[in-house]
Amino acid sequence: MPPALPKSRAEIRRIQAERKRAAVEQAMRSPFWRPRLEQVRVERLEDPEEWRKIPILDKDTLRAMSDEQFYREFCLTPADGICEYWRSGGVTGQPLFYPRSYRDMEYGLEAFARTYDCAGAGRGDRAHVSFPLGIHPVGQVFARCAASRGITVNWAGSGTSTPSALQIELIQRLKPTLWIGMSSYALHLANLAEARGVQLNVKRLMTSAEPVSPAKREKIERTWGAKLTDTFGMTEAGMMGAEDKPGLGFRIWTDMYFVEVLDAKSLEPVKEGETGTLIVTSLFSNNVTPFLRWSSGDLVTYSEADDGAGPYSVFPRLKHAHRTSGFFKVRGINLGHQDLEDFIFRRHEIGDFRAEALNDGGNDVLRLSIECRRGADGTAICRLLADECKAKFELVPQVVLLETGTLAKEFEANIKASRFIDRRL
Repeated sequence: MPPALPKSRAEIRRIQAERKRAAVEQAMRSPFWRPRLEQVRVERLEDPEEWRKIPILDKDTLRAMSDEQFYREFCLTPADGICEYWRSGGVTGQPLFYPRSYRDMEYGLEAFARTYDCAGAGRGDRAHVSFPLGIHPVGQVFARCAASRGITVNWAGSGTSTPSALQIELIQRLKPTLWIGMSSYALHLANLAEARGVQLNVKRLMTSAEPVSPAKREKIERTWGAKLTDTFGMTEAGMMGAEDKPGLGFRIWTDMYFVEVLDAKSLEPVKEGETGTLIVTSLFSNNVTPFLRWSSGDLVTYSEADDGAGPYSVFPRLKHAHRTSGFFKVRGINLGHQDLEDFIFRRHEIGDFRAEALNDGGNDVLRLSIECRRGADGTAICRLLADECKAKFELVPQVVLLETGTLAKEFEANIKASRFIDRRL
């Protein structure tokens, strides 16, 4: 059975010591790992120097493997058989499908279910799940594990399976207390609802898979009238944590995942509060895919956060410094997507936007297409946004005013919103 919630940091350390050895011994069965672990002494893994003899597994290593090599050389044959496959996030270009054993799934479901606890959701709540319900696991696992917490589920799926207009109708008719999905889709539904004169009423929202900046959080909570809890996971490991207090970072299930925060260049541990790259080892969900010291590409800070505030305070917190999100370089100026999103969403009059980098007559141009909320002077907002963008980024954009609901329709078929597009050849 999946582990009960640990009662102390000492208990977590005992679990980690036992399961780190089990994880390495499991990996030694893999043709991929066997030669890489020859010099590692499993009886001394609590010595940090010994643990660091294990090579870091990164995306480039997986990218170099064919499907056949991955399944033949990296993966193991579990005693209890394959239960299902989890689609990777596409880090290899051609996404891999990670096998999960039945035992893996016991831990996987519990890891997801803990996020409901952190959000304050439980028996009697009704969840509307708007994550895609296809080959990526997040939506269907959120829906499946809700039963362990006594939560009713409407398996709506994304806009590709249940059009956004119908989702809004279902939220009105079934009156869920909890909405679960991508933060970008939360914005789309809210904008579409406003265009139809509808108020979406839920108590809580849960998001995952996309960064949620303070400005984005404030906008989502204001338009929905509900508290947002963000969650964090990766397909290589599972759901790893959730916020217990908004904006302070994710409580990480360190009884299920051993995490390290290392300097990106030296790969030495950083001090608490310093930014480093996240390294993850699965302690239980490793019966087919033995991910040891997986480098996720996330840049984070680590905090013990041992404040005794509730049962999940037994876990430390990770906070994203900034995910590996992109940027535009327009006329020599770097425009971080996250910075631009924060800048625009801080204007309450703007409902949604799209940013495009274009080539116009040989010159690079930034075009911002915006939708304004009801009652706002769209022409005045366009002028103001252009002036503020020049002051902040030293770049004058083309600002285009769209009819409310235009972007929601265009984004309808996307799992993640294509809010930033580089159209230059």
